[in-house]
Amino acid sequence: MGDAPARRTDQAAERIILGWSAVPPNRDALSRPSAFKALFLAVLFGLVAYMVVVIVGLVVYPPLPALIESLTSPEILFAIRLSLITSAISTALCVVVAVPVAYSLARFSFPGKKAVNAVFNIPLALPPLVAGVALLIFYGPSKFGQMLSAAGFDIIYTPLGIIIAQLFVNLPYMVRVTRSAFETINPRYEHVARTLGCTEWGTFCQVTLPLARAGLIAGLVITWSKSIGEFGAVLMLAGATQMKTETLPIALFLNMSTGDLDLAIAASVILIVISVTSLAIFERYTDGRGVF
Repeated sequence: MGDAPARRTDQAAERIILGWSAVPPNRDALSRPSAFKALFLAVLFGLVAYMVVVIVGLVVYPPLPALIESLTSPEILFAIRLSLITSAISTALCVVVAVPVAYSLARFSFPGKKAVNAVFNIPLALPPLVAGVALLIFYGPSKFGQMLSAAGFDIIYTPLGIIIAQLFVNLPYMVRVTRSAFETINPRYEHVARTLGCTEWGTFCQVTLPLARAGLIAGLVITWSKSIGEFGAVLMLAGATQMKTETLPIALFLNMSTGDLDLAIAASVILIVISVTSLAIFERYTDGRGVF
């Protein structure tokens, strides 16, 4: 009896909707741009124009000969080389660790799964500078850091510190993208492969990984791009020593601090190119699906 008023309300709403759908649409009204549509599109294209002007203005600010000279300077070339090496190593480590972690979160049920997922999300919420300070304490004055130093593994203010900082900050991104790729795969494909005699390893390597290939490539590219652009955690753990731990973001910071605007802009241009290219590849392999 108590549900009767709710049912009558639902039926009345259904009749109203059906009645509206029976009315032929006014094509002239649909084709005319409304004030609502014009306002929202104006905000959209105004923001796009603002972003494009700001970024393009940075690129075209220095004269072309000065920009080319800065791009080919020994300091910028060293920063490019160090950034490529450290980001490639940290991205490879991210892939090796993220694949089993993401598959476990996507497929397995175990006690404390929500807590584990929350722990992996902590670096996403932390400011990179805070993550860098935490890494500095862990690998520095802590007992673990002292043990590493006694064993000959120097991490603080070394290129190895760059790799560790990039790994710590960017691993959660790789895990999220990879997990999303695994969750889009129907588990029935894996079950069918198992019933046909495949082992768990065979199913994972021959069925799951090929189906998740696009997501894995997208995650690899965006993680590599973020590794190259990592600044806060790298600054705290590896320092900002010229021609030693000078990645592209560190080179930008050092040259802005000393007033060398041309070198700072050169580093910025390289980072912009890397970011735009990586974003294009990411969108290509994810088809615009939201991951973060």
